[in-house]
Amino acid sequence: MKLGYKRKLTGSFVIIFSLFTTGIVLLERSQEKDYKTKILEERLDTYADIVNRAIVLQAAQSYGLDSLKGLLPYNLRLTWIHNEGNILYDNTIDNVSDMENHRMRPEIIEARTKNSGSDIRVSSSNEKAYLYYAKKFNGYYVRVALPYDIHIQSFLQSEPMYLYYILLLFSVTLLIINFTAGRLSRMIRRLKKLTDSAEDKTIDIHSVNFPNDELGAIGVKIVQNFNRLKESEKKIILEREKLLQHVHSSEEGLCFFSAAKKVEFYNGLFIQYLNILADDAQSNPSVIFKEPLFEKTVSFLSDTEKQTHYFETKIEKQGRTFIIRANIFDDGSFEIILNDITKQEKTRLLKQEMTGNITHELRTPVTGIRGCLETVLKYELERTQEKYFIQQAYNQTVNLSELIQDMSLISKMEAAPRFFKMEQVAIKELLEELKNDLDIPLREKAIDMVWNITGEIIIKGNRNLLYSIFRNLTDNVIRYAGTNIRIEINQYAEDKGFYYFSYSDTGAGIPEEQHLSRLFERFYRINEGRTRNTGGSGLGLSIVKNAVSLHKGTIVAKNRTNGGLEFLFSLQK
Repeated sequence: MKLGYKRKLTGSFVIIFSLFTTGIVLLERSQEKDYKTKILEERLDTYADIVNRAIVLQAAQSYGLDSLKGLLPYNLRLTWIHNEGNILYDNTIDNVSDMENHRMRPEIIEARTKNSGSDIRVSSSNEKAYLYYAKKFNGYYVRVALPYDIHIQSFLQSEPMYLYYILLLFSVTLLIINFTAGRLSRMIRRLKKLTDSAEDKTIDIHSVNFPNDELGAIGVKIVQNFNRLKESEKKIILEREKLLQHVHSSEEGLCFFSAAKKVEFYNGLFIQYLNILADDAQSNPSVIFKEPLFEKTVSFLSDTEKQTHYFETKIEKQGRTFIIRANIFDDGSFEIILNDITKQEKTRLLKQEMTGNITHELRTPVTGIRGCLETVLKYELERTQEKYFIQQAYNQTVNLSELIQDMSLISKMEAAPRFFKMEQVAIKELLEELKNDLDIPLREKAIDMVWNITGEIIIKGNRNLLYSIFRNLTDNVIRYAGTNIRIEINQYAEDKGFYYFSYSDTGAGIPEEQHLSRLFERFYRINEGRTRNTGGSGLGLSIVKNAVSLHKGTIVAKNRTNGGLEFLFSLQK
């Protein structure tokens, strides 16, 4: 059920005032109790001084304390305690030698540091509740106590009249708040009914009967603002037509200016790109007319004899490339568009570089195949020789096929990652499958493969790509790390979003550390011919990096302290 304005306002004030009233009452009661407790303690302090005087003068036998019975209240308990806690006298206990040492009683502990102390508790000697008060003197303590009975409790209780007054004030305030909230609520309901009935029309202010007070004045202002809003909506519809031309360009920063070069509208991406290009951080798009970097664009906008209403130029700064476009509309207003094409430029350069790499990589197997087949076709060879060359040609076609498959996989991961099927993948099962698949080459190289993964780690990802991460890393160890080594796979950490893995071996490693940062580049080799001599397409680690990135993770490589290579990577849960 939706609460009305009156109930919300009244409820809010009731809660606030209730908390305030409760705090005041609790504070007053606490202070009153403290005040009355101090009165009792002052009275007990006087009794303690009388007892101490009797002890000093030794006016009677048994340390002169029995003679005080007529001077002190009949129910006052009097205890004389040695500085070490031994009981020297107690007017309620006949044999004080049987009493416990009182050095650690709360009131004695407090008196030891503050010269006096008090406590309310049940006595362990006679099982009665007392208000104790102890005072420290030269070498001993005097403790006096009153029974904590109904009389003492009643004395410490607060007077109820203050509470009655607070409750009365609370009730009166609640009535006032309810009355005021009712007036506001009626006014708001009237305005809501009025605006609901108006819909797209403006409201005739003279047809509305508002009260002649502050609420009525507010109502008039609201109606006036409502009418202004309806007029403004008509203007906004006209301006919206300009924005619709570019609303679908989500990767572009847009800013509209009036013919007088005043900012009319801009999106957040425009400010973001502007701050990359400008020397200082900016929040005002009009700074574009002062920045030297946009001089060509400003010159075009200022040219009164321009032949075209469109201008485009390219700017490079901070290692990024931007296209700047300017469109001038018929009314003299114009727009400036900033578009970050860094990714497209990198893609274009990457395609050029990849084309060169592919040409270079394809040349070797194709040349090998051609040479082998030419030898078979041109020369009369023995059966064994002919079979040898055919076998070499076949091996080159296998390398060529692997190269094409790996290139296709990388391209698919970069261009269409959404087409990879995602499912729940158990990492332990994946590693078991990998170890079984590579059992023969692992045993041939005497490589021991172990992992330490706590719990059942399940990752939502593409099973084939996750398998390729561990498969390519293991293939690299088999090919380059040597023999009699150990592979360790550890899940060393996790947080809310990621699992963190370590893949390491105890093999040869990479002595020249400058190669580590380039291991994941396509076709990169530490030394020429390394991949060709040992098999593989030269794209294994590039596939690993792209597969990790597709699963929202990162990967780095480093040399281990005790030898070997280690890869640290993360995979999103």
